[in-house]
Amino acid sequence: MKKKNLWVSLCLSAALFLGACGSDATDTADSAAGSATDASGQVTAETIKEAGVLKVGVKEDVPNFGLRNTETNEIEGFEIDIAKKIAEEILGDAEAIELVPVTAKTRGPLLDNGEVDMVIATFTVTEERKETYNFSDAYYVDAVGLLVKKDKGYTGLSDMDGATIGVAQSSTTADAINAEAEQYGISLSYSEYATYPEIKAALDSGRVDAFSVDRSILAGYLDDSTQILKDRFATQDYGVAIKKSNTELATTVNDLITAWGEDGTLDAMITEWGLGE
Repeated sequence: MKKKNLWVSLCLSAALFLGACGSDATDTADSAAGSATDASGQVTAETIKEAGVLKVGVKEDVPNFGLRNTETNEIEGFEIDIAKKIAEEILGDAEAIELVPVTAKTRGPLLDNGEVDMVIATFTVTEERKETYNFSDAYYVDAVGLLVKKDKGYTGLSDMDGATIGVAQSSTTADAINAEAEQYGISLSYSEYATYPEIKAALDSGRVDAFSVDRSILAGYLDDSTQILKDRFATQDYGVAIKKSNTELATTVNDLITAWGEDGTLDAMITEWGLGE
């Protein structure tokens, strides 16, 4: 099983977001040019074949989904395996891929600008987002949760009136929590951070009272001093995001995700990475 608690590598992951380390040939945020398009201006499976590379926006700070291995400097995880499998289907080579590290704030603009062909980066499908992007069927379903320090004594969100919660920039997490908080009549405040390691560092230093994102992501940040509360807010469907105009590519990818969901391929990958437990 590939599941790991890789908090030891997260400081490096954060540094990589700030450009502290270089990139290799298949993993760079500075793509030399946008994706090749056909006569109608679309990126398609055929134009990707002509270009010889699939450009995918992925996370590099999410254990088991997309995390940079400090020993190899490669990004690994469930979503990376999906990206490579798509590359294998389109190009016949799982390694004909360029992994572009993204955050919740940058993944949309990079897709809009054509710097990546698709984004596979714990991107939650919402009705609002579907107005801007094409999304595949869900390849993973999760729910928002809360990671807190054990010594706080919290048993659930209802105990957290006045708490400050750390969330990722441009995420939907705060909306999900606020909807639940209204039922308890409590008030919360939020601090936004660019990366998950930054939120964990803020939790450890006491600058926030909780770290909130999807529960499977939080599981990668657990340590002896923290716990994930029982609360689950709002089902989160992760889908492959593709630029709205690239309809043919969106159909191609959705067909693959649907087939892998039906034949057990996705379930096997989820199990391999220790997710859904």
